[in-house]
Amino acid sequence: MPDDVHDQLGAAVRTRQPGPGVGFADAAGRSRTESLGERVLGSLLDRAHLMPARLVGPLVAQEITAVGGTDVSIWLQDYDQRTLQPLTGPGLRGVPAPIDGSLPGRAFTQDARIEQPLADGCVRLYLPMLDGSDRVGVLAFTLPGVDDNDRRLAQRLAGLTADLVVTKSLYTGTFAQVRAAAPMSLSAHLQWQTLPPLVMTTPDVALAGILEPAYDVGGDSFDYALDDHVLHLAVFDAMGHGLEAAIMATVVVAAYRHGRRSAASLPDLYVHMDDVLAASHPGRFATAQVGRLDTETGVLSWVNAGHPAALLVRAGGAVSELTGPITRPVGFGGATPAVQTVQLAPGDRVLFFTDGVVEERLEDGGQFGEARLGELVEQSGSDGLGVAETVRRLSHTLMAARGGRTSDDASLLLVEWRGPPRDDELARGILGGLPAGDIDS
Repeated sequence: MPDDVHDQLGAAVRTRQPGPGVGFADAAGRSRTESLGERVLGSLLDRAHLMPARLVGPLVAQEITAVGGTDVSIWLQDYDQRTLQPLTGPGLRGVPAPIDGSLPGRAFTQDARIEQPLADGCVRLYLPMLDGSDRVGVLAFTLPGVDDNDRRLAQRLAGLTADLVVTKSLYTGTFAQVRAAAPMSLSAHLQWQTLPPLVMTTPDVALAGILEPAYDVGGDSFDYALDDHVLHLAVFDAMGHGLEAAIMATVVVAAYRHGRRSAASLPDLYVHMDDVLAASHPGRFATAQVGRLDTETGVLSWVNAGHPAALLVRAGGAVSELTGPITRPVGFGGATPAVQTVQLAPGDRVLFFTDGVVEERLEDGGQFGEARLGELVEQSGSDGLGVAETVRRLSHTLMAARGGRTSDDASLLLVEWRGPPRDDELARGILGGLPAGDIDS
């Protein structure tokens, strides 16, 4: 270990032996005992605001070592969601792990703790690192034994580690470099900078999106925001390929966000994007779908500006197209947008996608097609997967079915309405505690 890192770690964390706790007085002068878990989490929280990105992994590892843990690994999700890439540094171990077919991959895809009994009687824990509901990666370490207090502490450590990675990522390239499993084009880099988190889950709505090819995407993008009881969502596909398409897509996303944050209606949003693109890129265009879901009523409204029709996946598994009038792509100028609506039932999902998903040519010369997409969507819906894992698997299945061809960008955005919000239940803390579905391997 380099001396400067060793000195910083030593100053940050003094090795502690596991013990019953430390007595102290709270703000009211009452005597209470600080548990070992509180000491570990508090130690990280106390220094989080000044912690440099390079020390996030080593400091987490040293805190875990202080409570008797060993063999600490921290993996981050790579951009195309196929592998988990390890953080390196003092106290950390690990090699890249496939998301499909590995224990850390199981923790990641199932959003659940995995417990692996070892031959020496120890237990290795694999814990999903979630920033809210967005899947950041996996934390793993080994303990001599595990009880409920250990599980609770481990879950909180994983959540705190995810928060540290996401927060520090705002002003460092360290974690982006770890996540990159392949060289990334400039156009893809530009697109990834504009994306919101790939996953969002609340009690009343959930969504997940993905871009393909992750390391060379050009004109595809998506956006969303949950404001009060309205979910705003949009999918874009800018004309062309490469950097020019990425620049156009960035302009369209900025115009969309500007209009959305100004409380523009769906028709006004369309006109605003249309005007901006026509002025900034005359003679060029972008297809788009912009929509709003009322999370209290389940009414979805949208404007389809040149995209393939979205797919409605009913809770029972039936798949149909959301057909209707198609408005001209943004950038041509002067069109009157057609607003459409559909009433969703709790558990219904809507899949928005760009034309690269269905227009790819196969080996026999035919297109992949909407019918084949519908079959795969129906199959994935019957597997009982959450939206994040449904989108991840569907994207990779589509890529394989197209023979690995990516002559055009292919993007997916899946939205699920779960039912009217129950703020009274949230206020009572019903959603607190450990995630359901923890798994023993």
